Amino acid sequence: MPDRPVSFSPSGPPRTVLDPEPPAAVDALAAALATSDSESRRAAVSAVVARWPELLDGWARLGELGRDPVESYAAFRVGYHRGLDRLRRNGWRGSGEVPWAEVENRGFLRALAGLAREAAVIGETAEAERCELFLRQLDPAWPPADLSA
Repeated sequence: MPDRPVSFSPSGPPRTVLDPEPPAAVDALAAALATSDSESRRAAVSAVVARWPELLDGWARLGELGRDPVESYAAFRVGYHRGLDRLRRNGWRGSGEVPWAEVENRGFLRALAGLAREAAVIGETAEAERCELFLRQLDPAWPPADLSA
């Protein structure tokens, strides 16, 4: 049973909010992202992800720091698939909203957005389109004003 139930509102589809990330992992990721040069930042984020492999925003940030489109695509894909697993554990049944407005959902949505972007870069047009559609289904207000938040 999920810690945070899926809510059904009389005016729309169910909303799912992921369980919070471990505070130590969030703090470690913030410290890693504050590293000044890009190669050190990538190595620091990679170390955080190795310690907390379920940290969705860690995978998304690692994708953003990829050295090439294929490396970025791979990291985003891992974050996306781990996110689907977490969504299911939190009551998501394949439909309904997973809004960006909920901070706990941002790592998953950031990974999915990155996957869409990198799929387009490497020529996976159908995958990019599926991901973009999925983002809009999960959050009708997509894209947010600030993806870096």
